[in-house]
Amino acid sequence: MQETDLDKYSRDFLELISSLQPVTVLTGAGVSTASGIPDFRGPNGLYNSISPAVFELEFFLNHPQEYYSITLNRIHMIGDIEPSATHILLALVQKRRLIETVITQNIDGLHQKAGTKSVIELHGNAGNFYCMNCSKGYSLSEVAERLKSESVPRCSCGGLIRPDVVFFGEFLPEDAIARAREASQNCGLFIVMGSSLNVYPAADFPMIAINNGAFFLIVNRGETALDNISDLKFNCELESFSKSVLEKLKELD
Repeated sequence: MQETDLDKYSRDFLELISSLQPVTVLTGAGVSTASGIPDFRGPNGLYNSISPAVFELEFFLNHPQEYYSITLNRIHMIGDIEPSATHILLALVQKRRLIETVITQNIDGLHQKAGTKSVIELHGNAGNFYCMNCSKGYSLSEVAERLKSESVPRCSCGGLIRPDVVFFGEFLPEDAIARAREASQNCGLFIVMGSSLNVYPAADFPMIAINNGAFFLIVNRGETALDNISDLKFNCELESFSKSVLEKLKELD
């Protein structure tokens, strides 16, 4: 990707988010891969080293000890991971009131760590846990401490503690879906960053936005399932793009 292309993309991006308010952004795994978090389905994705069956609800319920043994250090222990340039960019432009809502398919909490507010997590958060019996919430550190002496973390009431993520076989949280649908309906610009748009219902939200008159922008290297209906596509490496936009913002200050 030539620098001149990134310059143009960056300038167009800033013009769009300034003029087509309000702005809703949907982010996928590509936003976090630059932070060192592997995606699930890519060439170096988790499914190459962990069976997809591990992320099924039935597997967790039947084999909670095995689930925690496999995933605790590979999925949940992400506290030391730093946000990518894209996380930082979205937090910064939201602080400047240029974007309103971030909808994410990711479970890593890096948007919040970067400082973004109004984050809608479609698939939950790998740093949060709760008791399946009494719904008491637990932090990652509390669960990790329990696992030092217990093969399976149990609540004080005796219930099984589970991660607050959406397993295969579960419905996405209704509240998150409702909020994401509302943000999609009411935006003037809908942006997708780092997602191939192959997973539903996340891929429905751009359609909702388009049907309500929004401009649809995709920023993603490689093909997505909705390229053919986008108003504009920036086919570029996301981290380089975000760094370029950040530089443009410094020039404007």
